[in-house]
Amino acid sequence: MSVQDDLMTVQRCLDDLSRSVSRLEQEIGSGGIDIRRVRTDADHLRESVALLRETAPRVTSSGRPDLVPIPDTPYDDTLWTDSDDEGLGARDRHAP
Repeated sequence: MSVQDDLMTVQRCLDDLSRSVSRLEQEIGSGGIDIRRVRTDADHLRESVALLRETAPRVTSSGRPDLVPIPDTPYDDTLWTDSDDEGLGARDRHAP
């Protein structure tokens, strides 16, 4: 099962949970703190799964995630002009 399939299964379960909570609200009433907490928790789960679906890796038809090409050209040296060499200390100072 792929990640997208698992996320769809979770979404269906959340839909079932939402319907069940709605039925409980009709039977019990929506004024109690317990049922409001359950409704809020279910809504938070729905939002969390939606965020997870946005960030989950997309799988192409070949069954592999989309690859991001990394160029072989060297980085521009001006990117590093304002930094020290990590682990070597500053250029104008000596180690004790």
